Amino acid sequence: MDYTNDPELNGKYLGTITKDFATVSDTLKEASYQIRKREISKYPIFIFARQEVPLGGLLVNADELNLEWHVFASYAEMLVQQHVIGLDKIEDFQQTYKDADEYCCLFVLDEEFTNFVYIPYPED
Repeated sequence: MDYTNDPELNGKYLGTITKDFATVSDTLKEASYQIRKREISKYPIFIFARQEVPLGGLLVNADELNLEWHVFASYAEMLVQQHVIGLDKIEDFQQTYKDADEYCCLFVLDEEFTNFVYIPYPED
């Protein structure tokens, strides 16, 4: 997997991700709140993938909502167990993790682009 942060790719992906995110942001915000409230993790992560992936639990089925991206709910500790986040990188990840009440942490998983992206929740 290539973790380079290519701004051109970001632009290409951000449009479709932002569009789908706008549709599901309330669902993600509520799931993030529940993950933190139940003390499952302080670091909820939502995986955006175009096909089923063995990471997290399916939260939004793209086919049912006519979206491009499926959304899976997970969290930092689970992604460490699944070797997505290296054990040596978890502290860095936690330090750069943005306020979960304001930002949604997405892990975008696609053939050409794999990266963590923070998107602000829409204002109420």
